[in-house]
Amino acid sequence: MFKTLYEWFWWDRIWLPVNLTWADLEDREGWVYAKASHLYVTVPYALTFLLIRYIFERWIATPLAASAGIRQGALLKAADNPILEHYYTTQCRNPPQVDIDGLSKKSSLSVRQVERWFRRRRIQDRPGVLKKFREASWRFVFYLSAFIGGIVALYDVSTQLSMLESQYWYYILEMSFYGSLLFSVAFDVKRKDFKEQIIHHLATLVLLSFSWCVNYIRIGTLVMLVHDASDIFLESAKLFNYAKWENTCKTLFVLFAMVFMVTRLIIFPFWLIHCTWVYPVQHYPAFFGYYFFNVMLVVLLCLHIFWAYLILCMIRKFMFGTLTRDERSDNEEEEEEESSATEDEGAEQHKLVNGLAAGEKEDKNGCCGGLSPPHNILQSKTVC
Repeated sequence: MFKTLYEWFWWDRIWLPVNLTWADLEDREGWVYAKASHLYVTVPYALTFLLIRYIFERWIATPLAASAGIRQGALLKAADNPILEHYYTTQCRNPPQVDIDGLSKKSSLSVRQVERWFRRRRIQDRPGVLKKFREASWRFVFYLSAFIGGIVALYDVSTQLSMLESQYWYYILEMSFYGSLLFSVAFDVKRKDFKEQIIHHLATLVLLSFSWCVNYIRIGTLVMLVHDASDIFLESAKLFNYAKWENTCKTLFVLFAMVFMVTRLIIFPFWLIHCTWVYPVQHYPAFFGYYFFNVMLVVLLCLHIFWAYLILCMIRKFMFGTLTRDERSDNEEEEEEESSATEDEGAEQHKLVNGLAAGEKEDKNGCCGGLSPPHNILQSKTVC
């Protein structure tokens, strides 16, 4: 049964046009073609990328961040509470009011204290600027290297259809990188477009795998090159944003927006998709692989339109001077949590100051002489 499914899956009429079989794509007389078996190596290469990334972030990105004045800030940690921690890890990060009331009774804390604990616990899990800087620096280095490699691969293309070594490594390394992104998705910085990013990575891997197996290498190389071009400016803008170089960040963001709109909303649909949609049917009847390949390209185009909308929202805020963060980054709820946490700290300090003032007043009246609170109480920021 497995053999039957295997043969049906790789049936020539599904993936290849009429009068072309898999036997025609076998190596012969100096002609080399891409094969599905070549893709197996992308799995260990993806794991190797994770190791290289760890070394890069630890020994290169972290010192670079320190030189830019970026360090891991001290987080205000939530107090140890087994009851609340168990609910947080197993049930919900943002409990409804009914559950808060129940947790308040179980933990012998007030409702206000429970809400404060969950707020601080969520903030505690949020990535710091150092982590964001290291991630952006790694992606910047790869996208820049991949873009240069893509130029070399295209420049190395001849009029023959035989696969070149530069094309082989460009494909394999790009697919391995996107595979490493899928492996590390649980540890990377999560943004509002998290689901769209997953769809993008999967669609890219499927698209590249299919184009490799059926030897659509040239169009696949162009698709990767178009994507890498704008990503270079995006990641570099993030780096300068985290380093507080606002003018440089704004300049790079404008360049990113321009390159993104040109490459992904003009070149990609009106050149690349046009070529894959119009020209093939002029030479042979449409087949399943033809529709499959173009549908994957349209999926990427839809994601480009979604991200273009976010970019336009950022440009609007940028023009009116209200842009303070990446539109894909932390949502309003997280900002409210930060402000609420700050208000909580201010309230605690206010209470302590009032208590000290009352103590001083009583001391002046001779009621509580010599009983002023020690200095370390004023600096305390423990969670009730």
